[in-house]
Order: sequence, then C-alpha cells, then structure tokens
Amino acid sequence: MDWHAWHEEYERDDSSLGRRLRVVQERIREALDGCAPGPITAVSLCAGEGRDLIGVLASGHPRAGDVRARLVELDARNAEVARQAAAGAGLPNVEVVVGDASLTRHYDGMTPADLVLVCGVFGNISDDDVKRTVDHCTELCRPGGTLIWTRNRRKPDLVPQICTWLEERGFLRIWVSEPDAGFGVGVHRFAGEPRPLSLGAQMFTFVR
Repeated sequence: MDWHAWHEEYERDDSSLGRRLRVVQERIREALDGCAPGPITAVSLCAGEGRDLIGVLASGHPRAGDVRARLVELDARNAEVARQAAAGAGLPNVEVVVGDASLTRHYDGMTPADLVLVCGVFGNISDDDVKRTVDHCTELCRPGGTLIWTRNRRKPDLVPQICTWLEERGFLRIWVSEPDAGFGVGVHRFAGEPRPLSLGAQMFTFVR
C-alpha cells in the first residue's frame, strides 16, 4: 500500500475518506472545546499527513495555542507534509515523529493525554490487534480524556465490538456515527485510571 498516494482520496469532497475527515475534525473541535483551561496534550497514531488535528488547529481554533501534540507516522513523505503544515500554521508545539506508531515508546512523555487519535488504524489490523490496541488506550488516555477512533463498517462490522471492548475498560461512549454513514467514527471518554505506559510494547501490526 502506498500510504502517501492513499491520501489523495481526501481531496475529493464526495469520497468516504473526505467525509470521514470532516466528521473527525468536528469531533476534535468538540473535544478541544470541552478541555479545561490550561495545556492540552494530544497524540495521534498513524497520523498520516496530520489533516485531522492540524487541520482543526490551523483553522483558528481558540485552544490551538494550548495544544502540545505528537503525531507518529511511518511514511516519511506523509510526515514531512504534516511537519510543513504545522510549521506553516504557526504550531511549534506540534511534533511529528517518523516511526512505527505501534511502538509505545514513541508516546513516552506525552501520556496520559487529553486527546488520543486512533484514526485509520483499526481497519488495517487484525481483530486481535484491535483488542490489544484498545487495551493500550488505557495507558494513552488520561481520566476524562477523549479517544477518537475510526473503523470501516464493512461486514463483519467490528464497530459494535470495539465499543464493547472500550466500555469494558472504562471508556464511556460519547458518539458513534450511524451504520449507513459509509464509515465508522467513534468518540469515547476515559472514565478509568490510566495504567503506566508499557514501554517496549508493540500494539499492532498492519496487515496491508
């Protein structure tokens, strides 16, 4: 899979990826709106070009200056696009790391975070790895923090099971897109106590 070329679908307003991006951005805005005054920490797994978070911050969100973020992306071309976008928008506290986003060590010093983005991940890994990553989200999210995630709704639809796994681990369901939306976006708030980050762990492996 050429993940750099894959991003071209975002340019089409009528594509499922383009529509999903707009939904994710709206959920990010809502999450930032709900954060308490003061610094906000955010991490993004498999961040791609950073269009979701950087797009929101660059659009003039009033909390943009409070956000310290780390975006982790394996494709160096996508990471460079994200880095340039952050710099062009005057976002010096948005860090882009080129590396395997499945490795927990990349989030050291940033967790537990106020906002965790797991977008474009669950549809590209095995069901067992989805469950394993959900487990690790209890290390990534602070109490009251927001997790925004995506997954396709193709049969067999795993979205209901992902919600169950999250809710069994102390996440409260805030919003999930309708089954006929053409994509799946979920928002959960962590109501539990975060576990220490298990450095040296691998959360998932891409299957394509």
